[in-house]
Amino acid sequence: MKLAIDCRMMGSGGIGTYLCGLLPYFTEEHQCLLLGRPKDLEEFRGKNGVEILDCSIETFSLKELFCFPSDLLRAINSCDAYYTPYCNIPGRLFGGGITIPIFSTIHDVVFLDIPELAGGMGTMVRKWFYQHAVKKSCGVFTVSQFSAERIRSLLHFPDDKPLVVTYNAVPHWFTAPETGSGSGIGSSAAPSSSSAQKTAMEASHLDSGSSQDLLFVGNIKAHKGLHVLLPAFRLARQKGLQGRLVIVGNANNFRTGDSGILEQFQSLPEEDFSFTGRVSDDELRDLYRRCRLLVQPSLYEGFGMPPLEALSQGTNVVLSDIPVFQEIYEGMPVTFFKAGDVEDLAEKLLSAWQLPPPVLRENRYSFKKTAAIIFDAMERVVARR
Repeated sequence: MKLAIDCRMMGSGGIGTYLCGLLPYFTEEHQCLLLGRPKDLEEFRGKNGVEILDCSIETFSLKELFCFPSDLLRAINSCDAYYTPYCNIPGRLFGGGITIPIFSTIHDVVFLDIPELAGGMGTMVRKWFYQHAVKKSCGVFTVSQFSAERIRSLLHFPDDKPLVVTYNAVPHWFTAPETGSGSGIGSSAAPSSSSAQKTAMEASHLDSGSSQDLLFVGNIKAHKGLHVLLPAFRLARQKGLQGRLVIVGNANNFRTGDSGILEQFQSLPEEDFSFTGRVSDDELRDLYRRCRLLVQPSLYEGFGMPPLEALSQGTNVVLSDIPVFQEIYEGMPVTFFKAGDVEDLAEKLLSAWQLPPPVLRENRYSFKKTAAIIFDAMERVVARR
């Protein structure tokens, strides 16, 4: 099967990471036409007959929707199927668009569940793109049962169209360790024994220096729960918590985005928290290894990657008990607190602070498994045609 794959979102946040995790398996198993910027795709050039189609047209633009170049569409339509890691699908107002089976990914519908995030017009535009993807696609993928349920409910998803859950995972390179342990959640290799894994994780923390920080990885949107974390952190400090709060991101975002959150930060002593600014993937991995705890106080997620990344680096996690986290992290060595409950979060921070590094005994999520599910769904549709 020859696949056309939209790679224009390489390097753009979580969707880019998701695509990077899948591409090695796509290019290993099938002949692929990769649509994107050649500089982003150089490592795949020549691999198993990979072709790179130069395209820098902005995703979700009018040009993508209505004026996509006909020569690019011809190249796409020479393949057996088209895959996009998000819900953007190229087309033309006149002269046709993609004629081969299309498969898209809707990671979550947070903007429909929490419409105040984007406002009335922004929510309408996002809903149109979601519904457009559902209409155009022969099959849609998402990253959790929770997201699948919300998609079915809010987008009136057709009963006769596949909606397939393909769980997210930690990329292999993220867990490829400097300590010599080759197994991680995102690795396609078999997991190591629990004792070897525990030794490697403990060594990672011992070698990385100070581990007296509490880490938050996310953005400033209301559903990420910073308005819960900050008073809980202040309360935990009053009860004896010694660590600082490290926020991955830029303080300037708060000055322009959420004055209430900024006021909460201003009420904390400056030595109790810090902002990292923009960090690379390698720097983020190092932060996970150095920090004592990751806290994920989200009120809504489609999957929630930071806890999985932290666990892969031997860092304990405190996270809210929202349904999707209970689905994804059931049975894992994490500490749940009552979502939105400041006092419960403060208590859980204090108790989790004393825990030894977590040990993962199951390689539950991997991009190898996810890619296999995607291939199976595609092949079923293509075979019927």
